[in-house]
Amino acid sequence: MTGRRLITPCAAVVAAAVAAAASAQAATTLRMHTFIPPVANPAKTFLIPWAKKIEKDSGGQLKVQPFWAMQLGGKAPQLLDQVRDGVVDIVWALPGFTPGRMPRTEPFELPFVHRTAYSSTMALQDYQAKHLAPDLKGYHPLLVHVHAGFFFQTKDPVTKMSDLKGKKIRAASRLGVALLNAMGATGIGLPLPQIPSALSKGVIDGVTLPYEIAPAVKTPELVSHFSILAGPQPRLGTNVFTFLMNPTSYGKLSKDLQKVIDANSGGNIAEMAGRNWDAIEEPGRKVVESHKKNKFHTIAPAEVAKMKAAGKTVVDNWLAQMKKQNIDGATMLADARALIEKYSK
Repeated sequence: MTGRRLITPCAAVVAAAVAAAASAQAATTLRMHTFIPPVANPAKTFLIPWAKKIEKDSGGQLKVQPFWAMQLGGKAPQLLDQVRDGVVDIVWALPGFTPGRMPRTEPFELPFVHRTAYSSTMALQDYQAKHLAPDLKGYHPLLVHVHAGFFFQTKDPVTKMSDLKGKKIRAASRLGVALLNAMGATGIGLPLPQIPSALSKGVIDGVTLPYEIAPAVKTPELVSHFSILAGPQPRLGTNVFTFLMNPTSYGKLSKDLQKVIDANSGGNIAEMAGRNWDAIEEPGRKVVESHKKNKFHTIAPAEVAKMKAAGKTVVDNWLAQMKKQNIDGATMLADARALIEKYSK
């Protein structure tokens, strides 16, 4: 009897250890790769909480291991290939880093189409169902969204369009570069991680960015002037971001774990993401304001009108490019504008 009483607790401990080991072995780790550092607002407020929620909702059966600032190698424009080819399981990437890679997302990046992160992100969910299947072929999309929109952050003040003449300004996408060129600047396409070096070495005179990412790339220290536009659309435009999973990685998951991913994807998280990107502008601006040297400008309506006229040439050129590719750009642009209007009410 005594022997049995001693053996039973020991057996229970062993069984628990075996069960724990089996559970640990059963857990699936998904590798998530992106170009931003973990201190950036999108990481702190979206990617890290998302990863934690996946683990919680799956009861620990799914773990998302983040790799920041291209830790796994390659350059930011290669992220789309890395996830498509199964080098990594998940990426948060900017299609604009690879010009022309996802042309059907570009109506949201055309000048003065965008209004807020919320309205454009919600619009993209409806738009995706109708238009984005060709661009997203080879991926399992988790979310397509935008940030709050970009404006000028420069070494010298920009208060009118002529102030851009001769200035070398960074943009994230080809349409951002085209807009800068149309306004008289020299647009330079650069991935985010290259901004601090390019500014400090004088390769560029400024950037187009939102406030939320400014601290992560040191623009509060490296430039002195921040210029938004007068009127209901104070930003020049926005950039489309893709949160993508390798379809084979998704397909290998059990149905229950796929449901966890689905519950934290697309329309289920779009409202949260849109409101998040609008909200994180304020803390970003506060960091910029904490540097006393920095000055803030609002570009007057008459100058905004000149910028919009310059932007129209970018839209016209884009429509012509889409026509050459047998893509109905006019319908896509009309749908993007109508959907943004719908979610702006």
